[in-house]
Amino acid sequence: MKFLSKLYRFSSSWTGTIIIVAFVIFFIAQAFVIPTRSMVGTLYEGDMLFVKKFSYGIPIPRIPWIEIPVFPDLKGNGHIIEGERPKRGDVVVFIPPHEEKTYYVKRNFAIGGDEVIWSAQGFFLRPKEGDEGIKKYFPHAQVQEFFGKKFIKNPYMQNHLGIAYHSHNARFQEAVNALSFDEENWAIAGTCQNEKTKEIYECKQEFSMIPIGRDGRRIEGSTLYTHSDVVFYKKIADDEFFMIGDNRDNSLDSRYWGSVPYAQIIGTPWVVYFSINLSNSQEAQEEAQRLGKEDGWWKYTIRWNRVFKSLNSLEEDLRSKNVGN
Repeated sequence: MKFLSKLYRFSSSWTGTIIIVAFVIFFIAQAFVIPTRSMVGTLYEGDMLFVKKFSYGIPIPRIPWIEIPVFPDLKGNGHIIEGERPKRGDVVVFIPPHEEKTYYVKRNFAIGGDEVIWSAQGFFLRPKEGDEGIKKYFPHAQVQEFFGKKFIKNPYMQNHLGIAYHSHNARFQEAVNALSFDEENWAIAGTCQNEKTKEIYECKQEFSMIPIGRDGRRIEGSTLYTHSDVVFYKKIADDEFFMIGDNRDNSLDSRYWGSVPYAQIIGTPWVVYFSINLSNSQEAQEEAQRLGKEDGWWKYTIRWNRVFKSLNSLEEDLRSKNVGN
C-alpha cells in the first residue's frame, strides 16, 4: 500500500505526469492527424488517430514536432527493439524516404523480394514465393502474366473495400505521357523467358529515374515493354516495403519516392479518437449540395460515426455496407 501511495503521489506531480506522458508517446501510442485524401475509403482527411507504436518492434523515440531522435540508432534498423515486419495488406504509419520529419499512412502493397507492376489495368503483385505463394496466399485472386511470370491483379481490393480506383486508366496514361528517355540508358535484355514454354524473347528495360505526373515527380524502378504496351515495374529490396494509398488516383506513394526501409516504420493505426470534415472533404461538400446548404457550412463538423472506431471496425463497417448494397 505504501508503494501504491508513493506511485500515486509521483504520478500526480508535474514531473511524474511529464514522464508518464513521454513514456506513452515514445513507446506505446502517439496521436496523428491525417491531412490528405490519399487513404480515402478507409481513412479520411481530418481523422485523428492513435498510432500503436509497438506493432513492429519499438522504434527509436523522437521528440514530437521537432522529430529529433532521443537515442542513437545503435542497431542501424531505426528500432530499440526489433520486431516483426509489416505484412502484405497492413495499413502502416512510417517516415517516407524523401521527408525525414513527416509521417505518412499507407497500405503495404509488397514486401522485400516481391515484384510490383503498375499498368493501365491496375496494380499487380508477384509474391517472392512465386507461383506457390500465389496459390497459398491469394488462392482466389485474378492472375495475369507479364514477361512469362504470373502476377495478381489488385490483390487487396476484395478484402479491404476502402481501396478504390476512379480513373486509373487516365492516371496511368498521364504517367506514360510524362516518360522521357535517354537512348544511352537503354539496355536489351535477351534473357526474358516464359516460365511455361521456356521461350526466350527480347525485352527492353530502362533503369533510370523516370519523370511522372503533372508536377514532375518521378517513379523509381524500371519501365518494361510488352510488345506495344508499357508497364512500370519494381522489385522490392530486402527489408523494404512498397506503400500505396487506398485512394490510388490521389496518392503520392512508393510509385514516386520508392519503397520504405524497416528503419522508417513507426507503427499501425490503432483507433480514430476524433474526426472532423476539413476544407478538402469532398463527401461533405457533396452532401451540402444535396441538402441545398450554403457553401462551407460543413467545415469542421464532426464525423460522429467514426469516433472511437478502430481500423478493423472501420473496415468491417465497409464490408457490411457493401453487403447491404
